[in-house]
Amino acid sequence: QVQLVESGGGLVQAGGSLRLSCVPSGRTFSGFAMGWFRQHPGKEREFVAAIRWSGGSIYYADSVKGRFTISRDNAKNTVYLQMNNLKPEDTAVYYCAANFGVLSTTSQYWGQGTQVTVSS
Repeated sequence: QVQLVESGGGLVQAGGSLRLSCVPSGRTFSGFAMGWFRQHPGKEREFVAAIRWSGGSIYYADSVKGRFTISRDNAKNTVYLQMNNLKPEDTAVYYCAANFGVLSTTSQYWGQGTQVTVSS
């Protein structure tokens, strides 16, 4: 059974930092894209960042460029999202996702979500 287990969410003041972690298991992820989406209350899920599990391409949403950094540690089997200079509008539930090829809102595998709340 494939699982994506997220951790690292919480409450932080504006300007602060958080690091989200995602540990995938249950299959090999060679050829997969891994990444993060977020969902604001009452809105659709939106793309945040993506990285190839085997290395290479990295992508960011314009709204987080320069503030968020996605990375992976294959030895620890973990994908990270380092979030700096957080803003109240970053408040959302953040989901880890995995899909063969390209990530989208219809990606095959999803984590349970972790809440990030940024206070002003």
